[in-house]
Amino acid sequence: MRDLSLHVMDIVQNSLSAKSDRIDIIICARPEIDILEITIKDNGIGMDEDFLKEVKSPFKTTRTTRKVGLGISLFEASAKSASGELNINSQKNVGTVIKACFKISHIDRLPLGDLAQTITTLIMSQPDVEYVLNMDNQKECFVFNSYDIKKTMGEVPITQYEVIKWIGEYIDEGIKIIFGGVLDEIHS
Repeated sequence: MRDLSLHVMDIVQNSLSAKSDRIDIIICARPEIDILEITIKDNGIGMDEDFLKEVKSPFKTTRTTRKVGLGISLFEASAKSASGELNINSQKNVGTVIKACFKISHIDRLPLGDLAQTITTLIMSQPDVEYVLNMDNQKECFVFNSYDIKKTMGEVPITQYEVIKWIGEYIDEGIKIIFGGVLDEIHS
């Protein structure tokens, strides 16, 4: 993967396959300890203990179209290559939480990437799902909730071009506010 937003996209796709109707994406920079945390939490069907034990293996997947599932193992490899780790908690019929940590200053930490594009793409592909993006730098917090936007827009579809464009710009502005000056690749 070229950037962290693509990992987010891949993991959220797993959540969508698990029949989630709410997905929380939490990105927290902790500059005082040089850590970036990415947590993806869903309310999907979850995993039983046996599957959870093997889910980090690239040869474990629920897909019937192919016999490999690289998303979680690649996300873990990206975390480990930046002196971090990946943890998964899941309960059957409750949901799954995947949390990856990265050392911010590590030379091998992938850049954040185009998170706004990732979120708008997810909304376009599955507009009935509630996506919550929470970004935090320990001083300021930014929250985007697609359900709140849909409520505000009323009869106007969230997938309408002008709405999606505004969402992307709004998220981009939030990224600059929260991560500008914290993550080297984000310029205010």
